[in-house]
Amino acid sequence: MFIVFLKFSANRAQAGQFMEGHNQWLKHGFDNNWFLVAGSLQAQAGGCVLAHNITHADLEKYVGTDPFVENNVVCSEIFEVSPSKVDERLAFLMG
Repeated sequence: MFIVFLKFSANRAQAGQFMEGHNQWLKHGFDNNWFLVAGSLQAQAGGCVLAHNITHADLEKYVGTDPFVENNVVCSEIFEVSPSKVDERLAFLMG
């Protein structure tokens, strides 16, 4: 599983201009069962996505297509997590 941080960067003020495209990007990620959770980082620092069911290389490519990333509204960081313990409701993440 992966945690993707999308932290605001130089063109943060242009976020509104690319919001529709960013929301479509998120929808596509959910529709393809890659994204489990998406939300805002507190203190208006950006956003975060929990992803699975995708390779690191493919996720990197996909994150690069986010209009926020393409237009330097956010910079992205991807962290791979190998769960060793999960609540039974999240057992699918162990595979």
